[in-house]
Amino acid sequence: MTHDQMTIIAILVAAMGMFIWGRWRHDMVAGGALLACVFAGIVPGAEAFEGFGHPAVITVVCVLVLSHGLQITGAVDELSRRVLPSSSGQTVSIAALTGLAAVLSAFMNNVGAMALLMPVAVKLAARQGLTPGKVLMPLAFGSILGGTMTLIGTPPNLIVSGFRNESGLGGFGMFDFSPVGASVTLAGLVFISLIGWRLVPAREQSDTGDFDTAAYTTEVRITEDSKAVGKSLREVERMLDETDALVVGLVRGGFRLSAPYPGRILRDGDILVIQSEPKSLSSILSGLGLKLEENVPPEPEVAEAKDEEEATQSDTKGDEAEKAVGEGESRVSGNTSAEREPEEGGKEKNGNGKDNGEKAKHSEILIQEMVAMPGGMIIGRSARDMELRTRFGINLLAISRQGHRSIRRLRSTPIQGGDVLLMQGAPEVLSSFASEFGCVPLAARDVHVPGKGQAVRATLVMAAAIAAAALGLAPVAIAFAAGVLALMAMRIVSLRSVYQAVDWPVIVLLGAMLPVAGAMASTGAADLIARFLLENVAKGQAVFGLAVILAATMLMTDFMNNAATAAVMCPIALSTAAQLNVNADSFLMAVAIGSSCAFLTPIGHQNNTLILGPGGFRFGDYWRMGLPTDILVIAVGLPMLLLVWPL
Repeated sequence: MTHDQMTIIAILVAAMGMFIWGRWRHDMVAGGALLACVFAGIVPGAEAFEGFGHPAVITVVCVLVLSHGLQITGAVDELSRRVLPSSSGQTVSIAALTGLAAVLSAFMNNVGAMALLMPVAVKLAARQGLTPGKVLMPLAFGSILGGTMTLIGTPPNLIVSGFRNESGLGGFGMFDFSPVGASVTLAGLVFISLIGWRLVPAREQSDTGDFDTAAYTTEVRITEDSKAVGKSLREVERMLDETDALVVGLVRGGFRLSAPYPGRILRDGDILVIQSEPKSLSSILSGLGLKLEENVPPEPEVAEAKDEEEATQSDTKGDEAEKAVGEGESRVSGNTSAEREPEEGGKEKNGNGKDNGEKAKHSEILIQEMVAMPGGMIIGRSARDMELRTRFGINLLAISRQGHRSIRRLRSTPIQGGDVLLMQGAPEVLSSFASEFGCVPLAARDVHVPGKGQAVRATLVMAAAIAAAALGLAPVAIAFAAGVLALMAMRIVSLRSVYQAVDWPVIVLLGAMLPVAGAMASTGAADLIARFLLENVAKGQAVFGLAVILAATMLMTDFMNNAATAAVMCPIALSTAAQLNVNADSFLMAVAIGSSCAFLTPIGHQNNTLILGPGGFRFGDYWRMGLPTDILVIAVGLPMLLLVWPL
């Protein structure tokens, strides 16, 4: 073993360990592996970032944007309404939902398909009297299986095609994956629909109404001798940190604010709406000199409203003074929170305290569950980091993580992928926040289709790009880039949303890992690993070698990103085929199938992570349906590989 071989193997082992550990995001790990290869002299510095211009990376970007176009035009929602049965039994309903997810995932990003169908799945579970997990896990598995059917179904397929092209064999066609992928998908869907969903643990996940946001919710009045008088709401919240209490509202003069401005100065007579545990309530009352409010004051008269308006203007000036000394809040869309601070009586005032004429309806403040998508902007950030209340006027009421609900240290708790968040705010604000930060609403959505014309045009553009690539009229990357340009030209996808639609951590992962994988082949490390597998596991038998590659890839992808798994395994697959002197296509296809089929853990695929919180699942729940699905994939996939891509 040469020095370069030992170095690249050590780097890969360290990278895989960090992928599995999950302490750092996968794009950061991939970037570190790439730089380590450059510093070690294995990858030339001039070639370090060539992976970002790889056709596979460009195609993934374009597919994400085209998928986004199908989502925002309502094309997928319209299809789901037409395809899914409105009234049928459990088996038929689950079969229809997972089948739709598989078909969508073959032609669009499977995470996007999963996000669109999750609210449908939750509603279906309620209608059928099932726990959400009984429907969510089949949906996730169906969407994962569907990605194996086409070149653009999942990033690993594009990576495999890229390695085949670089080996001098040319890239795979759009539907070269279909014979094996469709067979595996069909077998998987039949199993999931008839047997698999019954193996899913019946974990209870409460809906919004039963979400355990706090053990006790009460209203407390600020008295004349209270320590809170003259202090800002922000200061009081800091004092309440020790008791794990949360201020979720303020009542002043009979008007209630659901997300009061943190800089607002509190005064005698104000009522704070607090959520806390019963054991903490007494310390809150004594510590701040508060009193329980038994009766909320009735609606104020006109004179009281006038007094309230004058007092509010005074508070606004105080808030502005506070901002002047460096305690101001960040801006959103060019407006500071003081410039659009919600005021009592449902009015908003600008920075000068003038009424802007817009009235907010209290009935429009709602509580909604959202699940944090892996890779979204919200991941790793807390409510305090995002300044939810100040910037958005949103309260974070509770977090559910793997079925465990708590309000302890909510504002400073970093959010993880799959967390279920209970949010309170105006509908349009919640919707905007979910879109920007990567959250999926779990409540049933009444989707507004922008217009059948846009939905049809987006669908035709996607179909044209697929046809151009399938018929060889243009390279895949070019065909889909032209599709993106068409969506932009027709104003179906705005310039800003083009960049928001791209999952940049995945793109960085792909661009960084491709040169690292190439170094495996150039240093001979791939040949070394392949020889070890052949001599010690497959015993020189080609069929056994194919089975080993398939099984090893499936095992790896359960613990690390599927794109990274494909990039690592492709050089090994090519070297194994070369040493056995057999058809390399069968081994590359085995990598494509194996790297997509992550069913044993919640971390192997984003869709598995996405259902972790909403389904109330634990880490060990996935193998119950996942292990039989893995066995079925090998049992069906291996003979089909040998039949379609003979050795």
